Amino acid sequence: FLAYSKKLYTWQVEHNIVYQEWVKLMQVQQADLTNLHHIPFLPISFFKSQDVFVEGERPTVLFESSGTTEDVVSKHWVADTTIYEHSFLKTFEMFYGQPADYCIIGLLPSYLERNHSSLVYMVDRLIKESGHPNSGFYLYNFKEVSDLLKQLENQAQKVWLIGVSFALIDFATAHPQQLLHTQVIETGGMKGRKEELSRVALHHLLSTQLGVQNIQSEYGMTELLSQAYALENGTFKCPPWMKVLVTDPEDPTILKLSGRGILNIIDLANIYSCSFITTQDMGEVF
Repeated sequence: FLAYSKKLYTWQVEHNIVYQEWVKLMQVQQADLTNLHHIPFLPISFFKSQDVFVEGERPTVLFESSGTTEDVVSKHWVADTTIYEHSFLKTFEMFYGQPADYCIIGLLPSYLERNHSSLVYMVDRLIKESGHPNSGFYLYNFKEVSDLLKQLENQAQKVWLIGVSFALIDFATAHPQQLLHTQVIETGGMKGRKEELSRVALHHLLSTQLGVQNIQSEYGMTELLSQAYALENGTFKCPPWMKVLVTDPEDPTILKLSGRGILNIIDLANIYSCSFITTQDMGEVF
């Protein structure tokens, strides 16, 4: 991982002007790179103000973050969507097995109502890979989803239900039921639709209403082409080409492999943009 990270870092510094300027500002010398701690991480805010991609690789697809209409959104230019697809399909297989084993249901209204969503792109491809006649996006059709889930439960059909938090809350509140064959995955965020809940409170509400012992979580963002999943206890795990480190909120130069702090992510799938990103999220790495 370190060897490939250093190789990718060297190439991105040489061909990504935004990252190159940041490395100069951080006064990092390439000879210093003997471990992951020495790699400078680009603040994620640069994706809002700059076009972050390597020269010589023409971007073909634009992914944009969600947010309110007043927000300045992040833009992630992607030169090769097959890398993104390879990343999320392999990650899905690692955590859940084959998409063809599931009926895949997306409750992602806030994302579907905007263009250029990387999450919608991912779920759409998973729906196609599923091949189940009832797989699809259901927007606000909660009664239809409820009837469908009852039908699929009677058939003992495995279901992968992924949704943004406010849509899952609305659905679970309006249509409480006992789901035995459904995995519920929340992507977080109320998108300004409801009062924010802690993850513990959100999972308790959904678990109680839907009869699911473990509500699962997906951690992804527009600026990354890889995702982490928490299948239980709220602890996320990454695919082998993604690594999370932390920095001290008071001193971003102190980078640690574990502990609490600001999350810094290495995503080796971000070949043609930047693989080393400082997020604005607080967390704990074990």
